[in-house]
Amino acid sequence: MGEAVQTPSGSGLNFDFSSANFAQLRDLVFEHTGISLSDEKKQLAYSRFSKRLRALGLSRFEDYIQLLGESDSDELQDFISAITTNFTSFFRESHHFDFLAQEVAHLGKTNKRIRIWSAGCSSGEEPYSMAVTLLDRVPECRNWDIKILASDLDRKMVETASKGVYSLERLNGVDERIKKTWFMKGRGANQGMVKVKPELSSLIEFRQLNLLHSWPMKGPFDIIFCRNVIIYFDKSVQAQLFKQFARVLKPGGKMVIGHSENLAGVTNDFKLIGRTIYERV
Repeated sequence: MGEAVQTPSGSGLNFDFSSANFAQLRDLVFEHTGISLSDEKKQLAYSRFSKRLRALGLSRFEDYIQLLGESDSDELQDFISAITTNFTSFFRESHHFDFLAQEVAHLGKTNKRIRIWSAGCSSGEEPYSMAVTLLDRVPECRNWDIKILASDLDRKMVETASKGVYSLERLNGVDERIKKTWFMKGRGANQGMVKVKPELSSLIEFRQLNLLHSWPMKGPFDIIFCRNVIIYFDKSVQAQLFKQFARVLKPGGKMVIGHSENLAGVTNDFKLIGRTIYERV
């Protein structure tokens, strides 16, 4: 069975977690998300999935793994949510939004129909930041045909994103004028919360999507943001994904990835034109 570990928890309840348990969960993670968990992630896997055992009232990882193997298991979505990392913020890596404004303004000179994709939108801060950027910095685009597709593997994140409601703290660091112009403050029971204005929501379509499965949309897109997503995939999965991204991007379309990611050795379909900004060749 291999080495077993026990890890302290806030509830005082520990679970045996063997190397075989980890191997089975790692295979399930890869099958359903494409994320590759290295051996160094064993402690992380324990931490994330032991919470699911407690929530379900299970005492063994073997029982949890068996539950995940049942074809009609409702747990699978919670399993995916447990392992995916959903850290994000408004206007994260601000130079990408500077580029977005410039590129959309340039595209609009010859084409008023623009399609953008936020792939891996998490809880929605990225696509709403896109919408703010477009309406605030390229105001003429309000009369154009612009749509943002926002997708994520985690259905719960998509549901959260589509509501457009956040704690006021999530806007820390955002310019006061932007806050006042594009967000509505909650009152009464909703004090301390903000909601994006309808003008932003109207630009965005939210959709649950596993990037490793078939893509119902065919494009073509003008710009795709896929930031801090591929870092969790191995090179073979990355190569597969970017072949598909190239298919749905227009020739000359732009691909934006995360600051710790690069496409070297992954694809020949893109050339680097800026800080983690690529152009489809």
